[in-house]
Amino acid sequence: MTTPSIARLGHVGIHVNDLEREKAFYRDIVGLQISDEDARAGMVFMSSRPDEEHHEFLLCRGRNVGADSRLLQQVSFRCNSLDDLIGYHRRLSENAVKIDMVVSHGNAIGIYFYDPEGNRCEIYWGTGLKARQPYPEKVDLTRPASEIMKDVEESVRQHGATGFVDMSAMGAQNLDASRRQ
Repeated sequence: MTTPSIARLGHVGIHVNDLEREKAFYRDIVGLQISDEDARAGMVFMSSRPDEEHHEFLLCRGRNVGADSRLLQQVSFRCNSLDDLIGYHRRLSENAVKIDMVVSHGNAIGIYFYDPEGNRCEIYWGTGLKARQPYPEKVDLTRPASEIMKDVEESVRQHGATGFVDMSAMGAQNLDASRRQ
């Protein structure tokens, strides 16, 4: 008997307090498109590629826990190039979005940030390199892409087989979690 397998993650849905504010953030800052919505039901369906996937992200009215509750470790969005990632860093900064950390994982470079309700998100680009995890190392996305990649490649050459943890690169939330393990 063949074991069934998952093709890929289809979508993630989160409950929110302020549906309009969250919809605007994910549409205008993150760049997702609204593929459907029902104001009466309090649901907004969003996708980065609505012709292929009706929705990858769902916002639902009705969050019923306090702002300090940790419900979600992160929602990650993949982009196509390092230049896209640099553009997102600029966009997030220009819109005063709270950034947690900007790191290389060796196999990816990611920007961790918070949406208006404090949900942690990541926008990342896969480098094509292999590196054992965990591997958070600070990255400065204001530098030219060629310099960033040169540094990431050198770091992976040195630490890819064993992993690399720059504790100063880790956000407070992740630093606390790593100390408990």
